[in-house]
Amino acid sequence: MPEPVTQTLDVPGATLTYDVRGDLANRPVLLLIGSPMGASGFPTLASHFEDRTVVTYDPRGVERSVRSGEPTELSPHDHAADLAALIDHLDAGPVDIFASSGGAVNALALTAQRPDLINTLVAHEPPLAAIVPDSEAALAVVQDMYETYQRDGLGPGMAKFIAFVGYDGQVPADYTQQPAPDPAMFGLPTEDDGTRTDALLGQNLRGCTSYQPDFDALDKAKERIVIGVGEESGDQLAARGGKAAAERLGLTPVTFPSGHGGFLGDEYGQPGKPTEFAAKLREVLG
Repeated sequence: MPEPVTQTLDVPGATLTYDVRGDLANRPVLLLIGSPMGASGFPTLASHFEDRTVVTYDPRGVERSVRSGEPTELSPHDHAADLAALIDHLDAGPVDIFASSGGAVNALALTAQRPDLINTLVAHEPPLAAIVPDSEAALAVVQDMYETYQRDGLGPGMAKFIAFVGYDGQVPADYTQQPAPDPAMFGLPTEDDGTRTDALLGQNLRGCTSYQPDFDALDKAKERIVIGVGEESGDQLAARGGKAAAERLGLTPVTFPSGHGGFLGDEYGQPGKPTEFAAKLREVLG
């Protein structure tokens, strides 16, 4: 696999940092995106596509992509504009995209707005809490997470996030009334350091989960859209968001090996099944 060449792109309100592995003349380019996960989550998956030109990037406010001004909350439309700017800047479109989690939400926003930039989109487990049947309860949990973070800091807010993403099934109306998880159980800080700039809890959580995709626009491009769900994800929210989006588009979700992070190697110490995942992704893109 070619070594990544790292460059930057100035966009309104931020400087995006991106990496290119290979020759951009080799089409279609494969763009790997997450949110708020940056490029650091994709080296293992990228290594399985040595015959492709692979582009990764850090979303604004994440790792190397620095925002200017106050770190306000972001929407999928903000990220879609950044992605469009990146693809246009590289003169790489239309591209294939593998998009994970919040990145899948952002990629759906991009596809609705700029279908001309998309060859094939694989949107893996978009956590679209606003379109699941229990959306009111799910979004109430998200709001509670956000308020906990703003009130008590990273540890308590992230503990609630970790507990919730693993919850299987429809969200009961009294979920937020249950005892809060102890941050120490997850190795999280119990003291509040006073910062409120976390890319997940502070900047992307509410905008991502509350996003309502433009299904009328997506329907016109649905022959280029694949919705992925993990075989081990059960009825966790992100998998249910994917299934709900697929149903709205009249698509059958494609099952990928492992769970939500099935493509990961040991980037974060929680490996999935990256070899099997990459083989399935190659099949779908083919």
